[in-house]
Amino acid sequence: MDQLDDRVGTRSTLITSQLPVKDWHTYLDDPTLADAILDRVVHSSHRIELKGATLRQNKSMTKVDSMPVVVTA
Repeated sequence: MDQLDDRVGTRSTLITSQLPVKDWHTYLDDPTLADAILDRVVHSSHRIELKGATLRQNKSMTKVDSMPVVVTA
């Protein structure tokens, strides 16, 4: 929390999460802490929310499909 306080208003801070912001209160299990973090971050933020299927799964399937098949008798 100290690091976040030091950066707010003076430096850029990048926060990434697979958890939607609406679920932070539940995940952090401390509503006061979640409110403190969100108060510092949300008001001056640029939020990018990605939706859609994961590309990791598609990439791993491509690797499997392109692997040579070895048949032994």
